[in-house]
Parts: sequence; C-alpha cells; structure tokens
Amino acid sequence: TSVFEPDSYFFQEGQQISYSELFSWLERESDSSEEGLNPPIDIDKNTSTEESIEKERKNPKYLSHTLEQDYLTRSADNVVQLAGISIGIAMKSNYRFQPEVGGPFYYENISKKEMLSEAKPIAEEVVKRIRAKDGLQDIPIMVAIYREAARDGLVPGNFVAKTTIQGGSQEIGDWESIDEKYVLFPSNSAQDIDPNLSSTVEEFKSEVANYFPNYVGVIGQGFYQDGEIRSLVLEIPIEFYGQAEVIGFTQYVYGLVMDSFQPHYDIEVNIKSNDRQESLIVRKAGDEEPYVHVYQR
Repeated sequence: TSVFEPDSYFFQEGQQISYSELFSWLERESDSSEEGLNPPIDIDKNTSTEESIEKERKNPKYLSHTLEQDYLTRSADNVVQLAGISIGIAMKSNYRFQPEVGGPFYYENISKKEMLSEAKPIAEEVVKRIRAKDGLQDIPIMVAIYREAARDGLVPGNFVAKTTIQGGSQEIGDWESIDEKYVLFPSNSAQDIDPNLSSTVEEFKSEVANYFPNYVGVIGQGFYQDGEIRSLVLEIPIEFYGQAEVIGFTQYVYGLVMDSFQPHYDIEVNIKSNDRQESLIVRKAGDEEPYVHVYQR
C-alpha cells in the first residue's frame, strides 16, 4: 500500500506469470530445468548418502514461493489497465531434505544473512524475466523478500527487505530493510521485547481464569513494526455448555478488553470451543469501543 495506494489502484491477482513458470522457478537450476532459481547440485545414482547429505547442506533450496499481485488504474476512456506489479519472494529459514526415498529427513538452518545474499540475485533474475514479457517494460515493479518461520514456529515469518524498480528499468538499486516481526504471547521473547504488554496479557489471562477456572489458556500473537506494536490477536479456547454461557463470557471479555488494553493498536479476540468459533471481539486502533459478534449455534 505504500507503493500502490489503494485509493488510486484496483487490485488483481497475478496475471503475468503463469503457474507453470512459477513452479519451474522453484526447481533447481540444471541442464533440464534452466528456469530453476534454486542453486544447482551435483548428485547422481553414484553419489553416496553421506555425500548427498553434505551437498544438500551446502546447497539448500532457498526459494520457497513466489507471489505476484497486480495493480490497475482506470484510463480517461474508462478502461482499466495494468499500472504496477508486486512480487513477494518467500525464502526458507530452515531447509528440509530427504537424501533417500523413504529415508529420514534432515534439516539445515539458514541464517538471515545467508538468505538475503541468495534472495537478492533471485529477485534480480525475476525482474529481468518480467521485463522480457510483452508490455511489461515500463510497468513499476515492487519486490519484497519474506523470511519464512522455522518449521516448528508458532508465529508466522516476516518481510525483511523491499525495493521498487521504476518503469523502463530492470536494475535493482538499494534495498530498504523492513523492521517487522510476530511475537508469541506468553513467551520469553514477548517479555524481552514488550514487558508491559506481556504483563497485561498475563493479567488478562488471570482475569479469564477467575471467570472460567478450567479454561485451557490464552494464546496471543503480536505484530510489531519498527519496534511498535501494531496489532494483537488473542485466542481463548473454552468448552461451553450453551449459548447463554457464550454470551455471558463474551460480555465479560468485552469488559476486560476495554479495561486492559490500550487503544493505539488493533486488538482481536477469538473465543472458541472444540475448534469452533463462538464469538469475536475486534477493536481497531483509535476506536473507543470494540465490535462484538456472537456466532449462532
């Protein structure tokens, strides 16, 4: 939205890169797959398992996904036309591989520095391929690099860098770092990053426990940009025994949200039972009161 202002552009799912192209980009570069953007690897039937493991560790498949989004504008004669493209490049933070079919899986962690060093040349090649398509030589392209969470991570990954290539150019200049992250509540990292909000969530949990002593717990996910909390999503799993109980508990949590959390960030509370959504409480940043919805059983 910082590059393609929603008030000025129409959004459209990616139309310029085909599915077959995107999937071919995820392959390793080889004689049979020149389109592959992951590094080549020299493994054949004569390569031992130990050698295969070592080669896989030294040459992970870094690129995981590529996502295209298009942005359109309306011309004077009321015709929409392509005016911008954004490309998300998702990179692994942990590489899982299986040297032998049916054998064990192995894992290789990928540092942020190593990931970025691999992602930037991939981005340059993607931009070059887009520019080679008919009609796309003068379309602005925004590219963002996304670092996936660890395989066992409880919160999503995050964007780490972005850049914009103006129409008529295929050269990527400077990259702008993106300072954003998701934080699990409660956790030691939440306590380190935001002790005040961490304490607030703990107090919120205690108040919920006073109402429902046998509840499972409160799980939260905070989203931070430039060191500031932007949104907090809380999930409360509880077993209910009727609609009246759901309504009463939702009203109670509504009051806790009003009393506990500051209004300068978005907050969302999902109340669930048996993997079913029972009610929802949402307050947007700056609003005085939350929006509440209780789902019908």
